[in-house]
Amino acid sequence: MSITTAPLLIDPLPPVVISLVVGLSVFVLAWTIFCSLASKDAIQEGDWRYDVNRLNELRRVSAFFRTFQPLVQAFAKFNRGAFPEQLPAISREIQAAGLSRFWTPEEFLARIEIQAILLLPVFVYTCTQFLGMPGILLAIMITVLCGYILRRRLHHAARYRLILIKRRMPFVLDLITLLMEAGSTFLAALKEGVDEFRDHPVGVEFGRVLGELNMGKGRTAALESMRDRLHDAEITGIIGSIIQGEQLGTPLVGIFRTQADVLRLKRSQRAETLAGEAAVKMLLPGILIMASTVLVILGPFLLGMIASDILN
Repeated sequence: MSITTAPLLIDPLPPVVISLVVGLSVFVLAWTIFCSLASKDAIQEGDWRYDVNRLNELRRVSAFFRTFQPLVQAFAKFNRGAFPEQLPAISREIQAAGLSRFWTPEEFLARIEIQAILLLPVFVYTCTQFLGMPGILLAIMITVLCGYILRRRLHHAARYRLILIKRRMPFVLDLITLLMEAGSTFLAALKEGVDEFRDHPVGVEFGRVLGELNMGKGRTAALESMRDRLHDAEITGIIGSIIQGEQLGTPLVGIFRTQADVLRLKRSQRAETLAGEAAVKMLLPGILIMASTVLVILGPFLLGMIASDILN
């Protein structure tokens, strides 16, 4: 006598319950990620409190730093000893590029290194699919090249922003000159100039000068801070002339007007130089295009002549 057991039937969960479970799971996951990336102030125990405040502000403005803060600080400690000669240039480029002033050069370099390392698994997988085990070496080389490209990207961002500043600076100086000639004070004229160009990098830089002046910093010291941040030869010359005129008692109106004319003259000279260099740079591509055109035109005839000689 055989005993058969009927299968135990379990009613499936209703779709509403399944949806609630999935939604609750997604909410818990999102809340966990949000809490892990949330900005939490560091405890000011034995550390220098101003550096702790800098780290707290950097956590607020940078999600990357919040996510990889221990790793960034470990790489930054390594960079202080490994690349001390590159840190001053990186610091100047961070300021000139308009990035957050809370980044130190060694931390920003650590950010570049971590970004390149995060791409390493992708490069390893791709290269090993085509080359096998030797592809790992190629992936490491590509990762190093990626870090170099990210480093050069900072340099080009700083250079491009300086070009934008030098293009608009004559107009800012003209506006300040007109307002001061109309009877306005330097602070009031500078405030109007900052409001007029607030969405442009030149307005941001002069806005920092205005903020330092409002906090009680001297005019010369505020302009010197702007000169050190941008670290450009033309801007250094302009600010140096303004500081010299300030020390000698020369009216600022005449200095601003003169420096605006100098900037326009240098801009026209730079355009003429680029136009002259363009003709030389286009010489080689022009020769290559001419040679390829000749080959396209005469190629069929030469091939036909060669074929006829072979057949004969």
